[in-house]
Amino acid sequence: MDKPDKSFWQIWNMSFGFFGIQFGWGLQMANMSAIYEYLGARADQIPILWLAAPLTGLIVQPIIGHASDHTWGRLGRRRPYFLGGALLSSFALILMPRSSTLWMAAGLLWILDASINISMEPFRAFVADLLPERQRTRGFAMQSLFIGMGAVIASGLPWALTNLLHPRQEVGNHAIPLTVRISFVSGAIVFLIAVLWTIVTTKEYPPEDMQAFLRMKKDKRSLATNADEILDSIAQMPKTMRQLAPVQILTWLGLFCMWLYFPVAVARNVFGAPDTASPLYSAGIEWGGICFGLYSAVCFAFSFFLPPMARKLGRKHTHSLCLIAGGIGLISVALIHDKYVLLLTMVGVGIAWASTLAMPYSVLAGSLPKEKTGVYMGIFNFFIVTPEIIASLFFGWVMNHLLHNNRVTAVVAGGCFMLVAALLMQNVFDPGEVKAAKEESSASKSIPEGLARQA
Repeated sequence: MDKPDKSFWQIWNMSFGFFGIQFGWGLQMANMSAIYEYLGARADQIPILWLAAPLTGLIVQPIIGHASDHTWGRLGRRRPYFLGGALLSSFALILMPRSSTLWMAAGLLWILDASINISMEPFRAFVADLLPERQRTRGFAMQSLFIGMGAVIASGLPWALTNLLHPRQEVGNHAIPLTVRISFVSGAIVFLIAVLWTIVTTKEYPPEDMQAFLRMKKDKRSLATNADEILDSIAQMPKTMRQLAPVQILTWLGLFCMWLYFPVAVARNVFGAPDTASPLYSAGIEWGGICFGLYSAVCFAFSFFLPPMARKLGRKHTHSLCLIAGGIGLISVALIHDKYVLLLTMVGVGIAWASTLAMPYSVLAGSLPKEKTGVYMGIFNFFIVTPEIIASLFFGWVMNHLLHNNRVTAVVAGGCFMLVAALLMQNVFDPGEVKAAKEESSASKSIPEGLARQA
């Protein structure tokens, strides 16, 4: 199918659901480690308590991707999964800050992450479904824009509510602040509304051969058959996808080091909180959310520059430069003890984050067979969840025996991982750039030819 170009507002509408997804994700990233510590977790226990999230993604994303490739109904192919995931995520967000035990919080994180994955994975395939190759970088960059916007508000919301409402300080070692509970309920509402906006405003293309698709749906497909198809897709993974694998693994290992330990590092190492019962701890966690909000704001702003930068430098060179900026930002955290100067480190992280949410997917989309876009986008998630599983299983031991529970050192390690990922990105072949150049050339030639016919 020759896909027509989409207008700015059409791409805006089809990506707006990511604002809600990232609102929920941003609340989780900025607050879960603190929630665990409020409930009595030690620093070396935090990684294993996050294990539910990557295990869920490892299982859910390829299944949802494969299922959405084989779905067509009144809501289309991907949109039924947007809606189902949004409803489940909103439920989990409301319950999360009401957790009374560590294992209740870990269980709800499992549900929340599974639900977010149900909505998020088809959004990646959505761009490849609806946009021609020459507009895919713009489409993924628009997703980065909304991810940045959603995370800015979500990360800073507890801090803003504290300064606006001035709630009474709750006592007790296991008291999750009121502002956190209000923020999570707000996230549930925003998540659902944003996803509904995309569902209502954006239509999907039907299968090119509807009769063949209907015949396939009538065939009884066993669970074993579907599993075999997913395993076969993994075995036949495109070359570009294999090359992107180590880049993604190291990038996300660096990001997880930051998400796991940056807020609590700010509370203890910059604000000097002796324990979770101290008012300094709550203030430090909130400032960590402000820092996360800043890198998300940079992500939002930098997303406008990604498409022209990628056209000029190439997508893989652009991504390498952005990862270098992020690595330097995280490493520099070790040298800073002033909370305002700490904000500057997040500029580099925001640049890397914007690129990580757009460039690898843009490169990948050009190498995928169109009938397997969903399942391969889900399999690509393996290279995100694998490093999180590694961090969850082994980083607690590293923290306890090698880093002596120094949270800042863990953040610096994340920066080093990003620098190595930047080097490996140079080995990636991007077949879509050739195709995009041909599409751009054809589009530019068609304009004067059309004018000539009119004359």
